[in-house]
Amino acid sequence: MADSYIQQLFAERIGGAEYGKSTAIYKFEKIKRAKRAAMAANPGREIIDMGVGEPDDMAFPEVVEVLNTEARKRGNRGYADNGDSVLKAAASRYLDRVCGVPGVKPESGVIHSMGSKAVLSILPGALVNPGDVVLMTTPGYPVFGTHARYYGGQVHNLPLTEENNFLPDLDAVPSDVLTKAKALVINYPNNPTGASATEEFFERVVHFARQHNLVVISDAAYAALVFEGRPLSFLATPGAMEVGVELHSCSKSFNMTGWRCGFVAGNELLVKAYGDVKDNTDSGQFLAIQHAAAYCLDHPEITEQIAAKYSRRMDGLVTVLRQAGFNARKPRGSFFLYTRAPRAAVRTDGDRVEFRNAEDVSQWLISECLISTVPWDDAGAYLRFSVTFEAADEAAEQRVLAEIGRRLGNVTLEF
Repeated sequence: MADSYIQQLFAERIGGAEYGKSTAIYKFEKIKRAKRAAMAANPGREIIDMGVGEPDDMAFPEVVEVLNTEARKRGNRGYADNGDSVLKAAASRYLDRVCGVPGVKPESGVIHSMGSKAVLSILPGALVNPGDVVLMTTPGYPVFGTHARYYGGQVHNLPLTEENNFLPDLDAVPSDVLTKAKALVINYPNNPTGASATEEFFERVVHFARQHNLVVISDAAYAALVFEGRPLSFLATPGAMEVGVELHSCSKSFNMTGWRCGFVAGNELLVKAYGDVKDNTDSGQFLAIQHAAAYCLDHPEITEQIAAKYSRRMDGLVTVLRQAGFNARKPRGSFFLYTRAPRAAVRTDGDRVEFRNAEDVSQWLISECLISTVPWDDAGAYLRFSVTFEAADEAAEQRVLAEIGRRLGNVTLEF
């Protein structure tokens, strides 16, 4: 059957006339298919899903109640555009009290977002011209780079390696790349590595940005999920407000993933530019959701409870994985544990299975152990485990962790 004329009309950025014809399967689709096959082959057995990158629990009841109250207010029914003062003021207070960033002006230094993903898709429209380069870490969240390419830009990847504590080596960026670079995108605590930044690293980033006239976009979606001490904000670094913005999200910190609400703060000119492009992108998040998010920002003890749960689960998971041979180490924050993938597995019957990469390991773990993880082969072969697995209480957590240990105990892993 001949192609419809529509096949010839797709933009080159998504494949042009070849759009939809690729047989390549996206990593997460492979995981979904493997889980379905494993469930069909093992009816009645439980798949332990440790690949989920979102909280396993709902928003706290008091937050839902605020949403309920605010949703009933007639004044909240209309277009929110770039938001009212409620969330902006709460964000300014949050940055001061929780992140140690005083003096952010609510009216000009903060704008709400419909989640960090939306910001990362909007900001390239304010910054990237054809031929510009953006610096991004790999492995990492690709959205900013995807949209940079849509605008004719290029992406230069900075590998995150274990030897460098999963921080990018800024000195390794070639000079010819730096002459065309516009922006540096960082994300700490990091997805997928779980690594945390240091004050010294953020100071280096500010110096690097000034030296090469770069905008810094700090994606702080996991910043508040720390296991000890206060969150480390890029904006708390001397000079950071002059060179960049930071993205905060309620999704992970307050179990509000589907609510799609957060904020952008920092350099006022960059915040304004984001708002101007956003004006031509969406009509703002429902004010009732914004006001519920504002309540959360004024109650950081909610995040502290969530982080304590993840910290407890992380302790148990590290123990179980180390017993199985993984060189697992507890991160200082986030809900991700990133560890080198094994090269082979030997079953109790002596059968040995070799793995070419982390994706092979991930598929094998699903089919053989009914354990789902996310593979990353961008800078070495690693697996990402998430402690957001389904467990209603501490007893259920212990049951899941014990079951993981039992299943992994049936094989010998070689690294």
